Amino acid sequence: MSFDFRELYQETILDHNKNPRNYRAIPDATHHLEGFNPLCGDRLHLYLRVENGVIKDASFEGQGCAISKSSASLLTATVKGKTVEEAERIFSRFHDLITSDINAEPDLKALGKLAVFAGVREFPARIKCAILPWHTFHAALQDKKNAVSTE
Repeated sequence: MSFDFRELYQETILDHNKNPRNYRAIPDATHHLEGFNPLCGDRLHLYLRVENGVIKDASFEGQGCAISKSSASLLTATVKGKTVEEAERIFSRFHDLITSDINAEPDLKALGKLAVFAGVREFPARIKCAILPWHTFHAALQDKKNAVSTE
């Protein structure tokens, strides 16, 4: 990973941690689910309002490390206005990025701002922090009722 990419990673993570986007509950959410990482204590509640197959609103509340919080912030900002099918494709691309080999070149264009999380691959212990909001989102879209855990 280049120096510039590391700098962007740090800047983006810090920005979304200090100023999380969509940090609130959605009173009329059509989907809501809790996610929990028992190893580090990250816990979040993800809210979605889906109408006619389109994610009209997305938000989260909770506490966690900078990686988890910024991942949830970028997730909610990214999926708003997308169809459920588009959002599921984004989930798959993000999951592939986070779980791919550290030497694999990510498709930065397809990932947009989410590409900053390629740096997480260098820290295996932090992968679960980054992926927790995404697994919670995926399970919420499938109307799962049990909290999502990284373990």
